[in-house]
Amino acid sequence: MPASSPCIRLCVLDPITGLCEGCGRTGAEIGAWGALSEAERLRIMAGLPARLAAAYPEPEPEPVPAVTA
Repeated sequence: MPASSPCIRLCVLDPITGLCEGCGRTGAEIGAWGALSEAERLRIMAGLPARLAAAYPEPEPEPVPAVTA
């Protein structure tokens, strides 16, 4: 059975955050991934959505102008 991986093949390390823009892992996590236990991989993967959301928050939507008749 292959190791669990969050990789979506969008492998770009952001120079500011140090995170992969595709999966949210750090370069160190990516490098060590094959040596980690499945439990450790799953633990890291569980935190990736929150990590990505904190690093790349969604912009506030522009207010819709009021329609006047």
